[in-house]
Order: sequence, then structure tokens, then C-alpha cells
Amino acid sequence: MYNSLRGSCAPRSPASAPGGAAEEGGGAMVTEQEVEAVGRTLVDPQQPLQARFRALFTLRGLGGPGAITWISQAFGDDSALLKHELAYCLGQMQDSRAIPVLLDVLRDTRQEPMVRHEAGEALGAIGNPEVLEVLKQYSTDPVIEVAETCQLAVRRLEWLQQHSGEPAVAGPYLSVDPAPPAEERDVGRLREVLLDEGQPLFDRYRAMFALRDTGGEEAALALAEGLRCGGALFRHEIGYVLGQLQHEAAVPQLAATLARPTESPMVRHECAEALGAIARPACLAALRAHAADPERVVRESCEVALDMYDYETGPAFQYADGLEQLRTAPA
Repeated sequence: MYNSLRGSCAPRSPASAPGGAAEEGGGAMVTEQEVEAVGRTLVDPQQPLQARFRALFTLRGLGGPGAITWISQAFGDDSALLKHELAYCLGQMQDSRAIPVLLDVLRDTRQEPMVRHEAGEALGAIGNPEVLEVLKQYSTDPVIEVAETCQLAVRRLEWLQQHSGEPAVAGPYLSVDPAPPAEERDVGRLREVLLDEGQPLFDRYRAMFALRDTGGEEAALALAEGLRCGGALFRHEIGYVLGQLQHEAAVPQLAATLARPTESPMVRHECAEALGAIARPACLAALRAHAADPERVVRESCEVALDMYDYETGPAFQYADGLEQLRTAPA
């Protein structure tokens, strides 16, 4: 089953329709009132975090200005994890109407570093060159994760400009990544680049996404080695990619990283979400062991990951079920 939480499923692109309605992936019309109801679930701090995440990914799938407005409103929340995912979703939607709020978040030093980092990455994902100068400015941010993210986003936008007009190569994953996959497909050579801290970070990311696209146990194990090298930003991206790959071979390394209290919370959080996506019994044990972790972002990530585990091992058709929940609720 695909990981619909973090980028292995296609974000729907609903067309505008008369009467303020949008078309859902299955062809059903979605009204403004339904978008509002899903949005209210997202911004309500009294709702369980799992329900708010499902509402967020429902809005991401629906797209459009209404969804962007509701997602943007939630940046005032006190959960760094939720705000990080808000920025991620706005980037994946690739709608330039999200640029102003993402710039605000990137500039706001009161926001947690992992939230500002994700806003920078989202600006790169949208792909609009108008943000290049701002990204260059924040490439020297005193927060290293923000600086490195903006450096990568600049490289991605420059790469897009250099390759404009070329047909996009469709890979097995439908996420918008911070770097294009390398053309190399030899796992041994890709592993060498991935783990070589003397290589530019952009090139190491390109190797990382090429390993993910190659897939299989050898690639999963090579990626898992990356959990013990590089900076926190690099290791957190390794966790994200292993969650997309969903290969059981990486479970021991992911569980060990989650359990390491000296590791950066943004790395541990990605490892938790990856374990929820892989959804094997050993993952369940690791997530339950940290469901009461003293670090809030880790604790909340385990909560969301356990919900993802239930989805991956259950009969539900999709994780982003905000509309389904709305339409089946008792009147």
C-alpha cells in the first residue's frame, strides 16, 4: 500500500467548477462549505492531532485558494510538527498563491527552525524563480538547517532554469523533491556520493533520491547508512526518503535513530513517520516505546505515525479521508 501521508501518492489537482465547487479525485464535486468544514477541523486545536493531519492532507489533495487559505491560518498553532507539515503540503501543491505566507514563515525567527526550514524547502518546491533572491538571502541564516535548506532550494531553482523546456522525467514517486535524482543508477557509486561529506549537499541529495527511485534492499541499506553521517538536515531527509521507500530492511536503523535521545528532534520525528509508513510489527513496537517521549515533536510524530500504521495495515482506501469523514458523519 502506498504512503499517502508523505508524498508517494498523487496530489489531486481539482479543476475550478461553477458555484465555487472543486472536483474531487473520484469525480465528485466538493463545495466551498465542505472545504470550510475540513479547514475548521485543521485549525481546531481541540481536535485530535491525527484528525487534523488527515484534514490537512485532504486540503492538500483538493488544492485551490480556499485550501491554501485554511492551511495558512494554522501557522499560528503551537505544534511545530503540524506547522512543519503545513509548509510541506503548501510546497507539494506547487501553487504560487502560497508564496506570501511561506515567505512570512521563513522570515519569522519566532517560528521553530524545522518550520522555517520546511517553508524554505516549500518555496523551492513551488519552483517560481521570483523567490530566488530571498532564498539566497536566507542561505546564510544563522540557523544551519534553514541556511542549508535555502541553499538547496536555490540550487533546485537554478537547475530548473538550466533545464527549462526539457521533458520532465517521471519517476516512481510523485512528490516534489528538493533535488532531482542523479542519472547514475549503480547503487555502489550512488552510495559513495551519498556518504561523502566532501561532496556538495545538492549532489548528495541527488544521489539520495536516485537510490530511493532505484529501490530494493541494497538501496535501502545504503540510505540507512546516511542516518549516521552529515548534518541534521541531511539525516532528516534520509528518514523522509526511507519512509517513502517503505522497505523493511531499514527498520532497525530507523528505530535506533528514533531511540537516540541525543539525536536532533527533526531527525527523530522523520524516523518516526517513516516507521509508521513501513508499518511492520517492529515499527509498531518502536513507535509505542516513544509515544510518551519528553520531546514534543517526537511524541506527536509517534502519535501521527501510529495512525498511519493503522491506515497502512487496514482496509481504508486513502489516508486523506477528511471528506469521507464529513460525508459519513451522522446528521
